[in-house]
Amino acid sequence: MKIKIGIDIIEIERIKKCIEETNGKFCERVYTKNEIEYCENKKNQKYQHYAARFAAKEAVFKAISQLLDDKFDIEWKDIEITNDPNGRPYVSILKEDISTKINSIDISISHCKAYATANAMIIIS
Repeated sequence: MKIKIGIDIIEIERIKKCIEETNGKFCERVYTKNEIEYCENKKNQKYQHYAARFAAKEAVFKAISQLLDDKFDIEWKDIEITNDPNGRPYVSILKEDISTKINSIDISISHCKAYATANAMIIIS
């Protein structure tokens, strides 16, 4: 059993700019339908939630990097960040050949006015 971790931090303004300058194409490339729906429902804080999910995906990428033969083996939308019924963030790896190698994955997300950050921990066999 091996434990791998990943961490990321991102400026919320940077994500906001990417979304606004691409007329939503950035969202279509990076986020799943469920993630977009969740963030858009946050109204005034939607960019904080988009940035938090971006940081979470980056943290997961870093944690699973040893499982990949090539960094292009996984795409942004192959990782989905949702919430469980208690509001706790939950990670789904939607690419089966990678998800079957992971025993467990845990994530923590936080954001404030200017930054969003996330930590990911995975356990692999």
